[in-house]
This record gives sequence, structure tokens and C-alpha cells, in this order.
Amino acid sequence: MRAPSLVAAVGALAVTIAVPTAAGQAGKWTPPRTPDGKPDLQGTFTFATITPLQRPEALADKEILTPEEAAAFETSENIRLNRDLYDPEKGQPSAGYPPRSQGGVLSYNDFWYERGDKLTRDRRSSLIIDPPDGRIPFTAESRARAAERAARNNAGIFDDPEALSLVDRCILGFNAGPPMISGTYNNNLQIVQTPGYVVIFNEMVHNARIIPTDGRPHGSVPRWTGDSIGRWEGDTLVIETFNFKRETSLQGSTAQTKVVERLTRVDLDTIEYKFTVSDPTAYTRPWAAVMPLRAMNDLLFEYACHEANYGMEGILRGARFRDKQAAKP
Repeated sequence: MRAPSLVAAVGALAVTIAVPTAAGQAGKWTPPRTPDGKPDLQGTFTFATITPLQRPEALADKEILTPEEAAAFETSENIRLNRDLYDPEKGQPSAGYPPRSQGGVLSYNDFWYERGDKLTRDRRSSLIIDPPDGRIPFTAESRARAAERAARNNAGIFDDPEALSLVDRCILGFNAGPPMISGTYNNNLQIVQTPGYVVIFNEMVHNARIIPTDGRPHGSVPRWTGDSIGRWEGDTLVIETFNFKRETSLQGSTAQTKVVERLTRVDLDTIEYKFTVSDPTAYTRPWAAVMPLRAMNDLLFEYACHEANYGMEGILRGARFRDKQAAKP
């Protein structure tokens, strides 16, 4: 069943849609405008791509793939294999417990994956463009925290529902952000504009970020998805988000994480989405990534994560069963 349109989802927000314009003078493309004169970013888009966020170690010296290398990367027989490159820290799908070398399997079969089958047009080997090595610059403390969490998870130590990740609890989607990052499925969103507001509605966990662009200051109340305030810099929408309640779905992030997103419509079918992340408690320096949002002629599906989330209950129940087994003489 298709989800209702975002107009129904946000109720009182009246949507104004401008008709796309043709190319501007002197060969320069001119983005369409809303009635209040702002660049029109509205529509439904997908950001599915098999380009990984971080550059895999196997491609350490390859910032840009050749056309032949890209074609080989995109072949159907390699799509499944290339999923292994998504987590360069582990070298295997992060969802596989135990690791494949010990006979583990992925969480889903291929039917449920929606990563797409193409690299980005520029054939980069990672979405990260800075640092030049295409890797997240974790601090030593951040890596230690991640290792501790992984050790507890692998040992099946689950004592508190609030100790589980926000993704496991269906509070945040693993790709909805901020920042948005292509993931295994539900890489779709809808953008709606009204005077003074932009709404980014992600299919993942049906999360709608209502972003003021009227010049107001940031609020002081921590939020799961942070406090987002937007502004226009020429034809680019700039969104600054901080004041997170705790970590986001982003690797290594904390409540101190700050995200700056930039959305620029480069043609009728594409929005360039670039984001910069900074957090001195997690990363040794700010880092940046870029990916395209590609227009699609489709509606979003409802993603009822909480309503069907028996995973968290099963995790806690399984841990208590193991506790009882361990307590037996």
C-alpha cells in the first residue's frame, strides 16, 4: 500500500510548486523557482548507489575508477560481492553475525536490498571526498568506544533497551540522517517547500524534518535528529544541524556532532547533496561527502518500523535466556 502524499502528512503546510523552466541564457542552466523566488528543490528522489561511504582498503589508491573498472564493479555478479566493501573497518557485511568466515549469513536475502546497481556518475570509489583517502578520520577514543560496543554486542550483553542503538529502537533510520547516506534500502525522500520552510521527508522510518529558513535562531531543546535551521546561499540550500539528544545513526557520532548539508539543483533530474561533519570528540578533523539525489516518478512507501519492531524485544529476551542458562549449575 502506498503512503499518502506528504501534503497529508504535514497537514497545515501548503505546498507551492513551480513549473520547471528551460535552460537559462548563454547556456547556463537556471533552476526552477517557487512563487516566493527560491530555487525549487521539490519532488521525490532516490540516493541509492553502490558507491560506499568510505573507500575500501582494496581500492586505497583509486579515488576515481576507470570506465572499465566501474563497469566491472557494477556487473550483476559483483553487486553481491561488493556489499562486502561497504564496511572497510571489518571487511564484511556489518549485519552478519557471526562473520561469514564462521558460517554466518546476512540479515536479509537479495530480494530486500535496494542499494541500486550504479556508482555515482563521477565513478568515485567513495562518497567521502575529504579527507583525500576517502575514510572517516576517527579519533582513538572513538575507535575504542566502537570496539567496546562491538564486543558487548558480539557477547550478547543487552541489559537495557536504551543501551541499544537508535536504529535498533526504530528511532532513527540508518540512512535518513542527518546526514543522509545511501544504505541497504529505503533510500528515498520527498522534498516540499513553503515560504519560510523546507520539509525533507525520508521513506526510512517515515521521518519528516521541518526545517525553518526564515532566519530564526537555533533552539535549545535536544532532539533525536538534532535542531535543523536552513538558509539560502544563492541557489544552494544550507542546513546546519546540531544539538542532538545523543549519537545519530552516523558511525562514531555523539551528542556533540554538527552536520552542515548543502543541496543544489544542478539539473531537472538531479540535486547535488553535500554534507560536512564535525565532532572533536569523535573525529580528528571535519570530513565531507557528496552524492546525487536523483528524481524519480514514484511515491514513497510507509515504513512502519516501530509497529513491526519485534527485533528489540527478541534481543532482550534472548539475552535474558542466556543469563538464565549461565546461572544454572
